[in-house]
Amino acid sequence: MSKTTVGMLLGVILAAFSLLWGFWGFILCLLFMMVGAILGRTADGKLDLRGVIDALMGKQTTTSD
Repeated sequence: MSKTTVGMLLGVILAAFSLLWGFWGFILCLLFMMVGAILGRTADGKLDLRGVIDALMGKQTTTSD
């Protein structure tokens, strides 16, 4: 599927949740989609979850030339 098709599908899903369960249903659906995307990218090897956690906790170091 193209990115446009995926975006349209996600829009329809979020709209349906918004209409059926109101604002909090929309927020909960959006939260689950974000968690699923993060887990999917981690499983594909496109996201280093340990690096993200270390950066959020301030454990990341940088080197300068």
